[in-house]
Amino acid sequence: MSGDADLKEDVYSAIEKSAGLMEAPCARHEVWPILTAFGDDLGEAGIVFSVQTGERHAGELDYTITVPAGGDDPYTLALSNGLLEETDHPVGNLLSDVRARCRISEYFIDCGVVGGFNKAYAHFPHDPQSVARLAEVPSMPRGLADNADFFARHGLDQVAMMGVDYGKKSVNLYFAQLSEDCLERSNILSMFRASGLPEPGERSLNFARGAFRIYVTLSWDSSEVKRIAFASLTGQEWLDSALSEFPVRVSPEIERFVRNAPYTYSGDPLRILAVKFAPEGEYLNFGSYYQISPLVRNLLAASADERS
Repeated sequence: MSGDADLKEDVYSAIEKSAGLMEAPCARHEVWPILTAFGDDLGEAGIVFSVQTGERHAGELDYTITVPAGGDDPYTLALSNGLLEETDHPVGNLLSDVRARCRISEYFIDCGVVGGFNKAYAHFPHDPQSVARLAEVPSMPRGLADNADFFARHGLDQVAMMGVDYGKKSVNLYFAQLSEDCLERSNILSMFRASGLPEPGERSLNFARGAFRIYVTLSWDSSEVKRIAFASLTGQEWLDSALSEFPVRVSPEIERFVRNAPYTYSGDPLRILAVKFAPEGEYLNFGSYYQISPLVRNLLAASADERS
């Protein structure tokens, strides 16, 4: 067996183990075609396993894999490998339109063991894009331009990553370089009031104030901000509090995943927690890095240097 095949087997086994922690069905014939299509550089890839609270997410495990920026974009690869059906909706053009305008460092794909291929991301941390620049992209939802004043008022301007959900036909914009003013309590509460989303409780608000990324969800069917989320790399203390003190039910399966998800590197596992706010309420997304890409390692080291 070749080295590449060995790596794919290792990654599949880790996906299978993580799905087992969630009691999620994991079929080789569903996962292996994705690893075949996107697994040429698994040795250097970042791989994250993640789960979400809420009944509609029960029995699912998501896995995210980085894809080099030098070849075809993930949407093109997904189409050519039969993982998606072609569409004439603007969602099908967005990734290529952004690629034509931005210096993309890497892509990600996001897949579920049950749901299959669902999202692609363009990551451009070294060339963050302004709201005004991205609003000029022809296939971008009009909500970005329509909410330009909202973003400007709340200190959200530099976008370091964009995610495209092909099933839900929506876009996530991940804002970085967050200022102290942006993370002030009053500013965060103002975001919720202006967007019409339910205000966070005290525990969630405190978490939001320490976020390293804020992201919003837009779609093509209206100009409303569909969702606001706050993400942070977390230690065990925050994870313990998320499991017990946030106003969100965390199932035993999720707790088992959070405490036992596999990883390949030395030291403590690198985890990310996102608190998401939507009209239907608040929910949590727990991510655990199985493998860390060189780019993410460099970004983490640079962030640590800035804090020291």
